[in-house]
Amino acid sequence: QVQLVESGGGLVQAGDSLRLSCLATGRTITYRPMAWFRQAPGKERENVAAMPWSGSTTYYADSVKGRFTISKDNARNTVYLQMNSVKPEDTAVYYCASGPPYTSLRTTAGADAWGQGTQVTVSS
Repeated sequence: QVQLVESGGGLVQAGDSLRLSCLATGRTITYRPMAWFRQAPGKERENVAAMPWSGSTTYYADSVKGRFTISKDNARNTVYLQMNSVKPEDTAVYYCASGPPYTSLRTTAGADAWGQGTQVTVSS
């Protein structure tokens, strides 16, 4: 099984940048799709960025397109989410997720492993 641990969250001001990291242990993520989800209070968990196992054709939610970038370092077994020009509406708990090898990961149903989440709070 894959275990995922996120880090990098915190309190930032609107317009700042932040980078989240997700370290995977137990299995290589080289052939697994990876994604970042977020969940704000009272809202459903949503997919904000996803990368297929091949590393091509990344997905971004419209609300973060042009500001967030997902990347993967197979050698470090780590996935990143670079967050630029953050907004108060980006405030949420951010979760890293992985899916079974050679699959896609766009919804929560496609994930087979989750991190514990890291809080991101953006003040105006």
